[in-house]
Amino acid sequence: MTTTVLLAGATGDLGQRIARELLSRRDAPDDVRLRVLTRPGSTGATTLFGDDDRVEVTRASYADVPALTEAARGADMVVSAVSGVRPVIVDAQRALLTAAVAAGVPRFVPSDYSADYRSIPPGSNRNFELRREFAGVLDAAPIRATSVLNGMFTDLLTGDAPMVLFDRKRVLFWSSADQVLDFTTKDDVAHVVARVALDPEAPRVVEVAGDRVTARQVARTMSELTGTPFKPQWAGTTGTLSAMAAVMRRTSKDDDDTFPAWQGMQYFVNMFSGDAQLRHVDGARYAPARWTTVRDVLATRVGAAAATATAV
Repeated sequence: MTTTVLLAGATGDLGQRIARELLSRRDAPDDVRLRVLTRPGSTGATTLFGDDDRVEVTRASYADVPALTEAARGADMVVSAVSGVRPVIVDAQRALLTAAVAAGVPRFVPSDYSADYRSIPPGSNRNFELRREFAGVLDAAPIRATSVLNGMFTDLLTGDAPMVLFDRKRVLFWSSADQVLDFTTKDDVAHVVARVALDPEAPRVVEVAGDRVTARQVARTMSELTGTPFKPQWAGTTGTLSAMAAVMRRTSKDDDDTFPAWQGMQYFVNMFSGDAQLRHVDGARYAPARWTTVRDVLATRVGAAAATATAV
């Protein structure tokens, strides 16, 4: 028996990882057939997956629900890994959901992959609120859905999230250095999504965290890894940060961007206030053999920096 998964957003960073996990599932009870959805005229999916006979590339515009319905027909599961703001998270996913229902697809995984957006205050986080809006649409649809909530991507600690100041030997925090923060790497999230996709009994929400640490613990870890003291650095209150994000959003011209600077600030507000903290983490059912920890990710960054310094 073959399980057919229609994957939207397969050419994106997380989407590629989910595709890889689906195709490498050795613990799956059945064979997996991956159907990749791409827009007409796009060649990215063919370049990535064209040589794999387990992957079918199908083309349909999100503005063309009949074409989307045909793309979804015969699938056992739709997994969305699209990324964007309202035209994508709400509008495109609504079209994809409509097509899945029309095609008789029994299950749907939305593109959440975030901290817990369900209880954040209104107006505090644009991207979370778009996910919450679509969740309302999904809950009203005659289809079984599973959302994967995973906190913040651990990978961002060494890249786009300015929390660890490597050069200044500081770890920023807002309000409390002891607020518990949820982190999961993109690879571990992809592993969970693949297992969820192949579990017909998956619940409405799956909460996982590869690691749960505080800013104080991150500073201690960096001190141990580098042999140099890193200190927690108070950067203000979450209320102040929220106000700054609001001002920056009003004065910026990047409201159509997925991750402008003010959006990152909103994310930290929800994390350090505890509003978006995961409350029902249970990773045992879909866990990888070993979760990648915050220490693992930071150790890789420190090791790479040391190797570069030695080479120079």
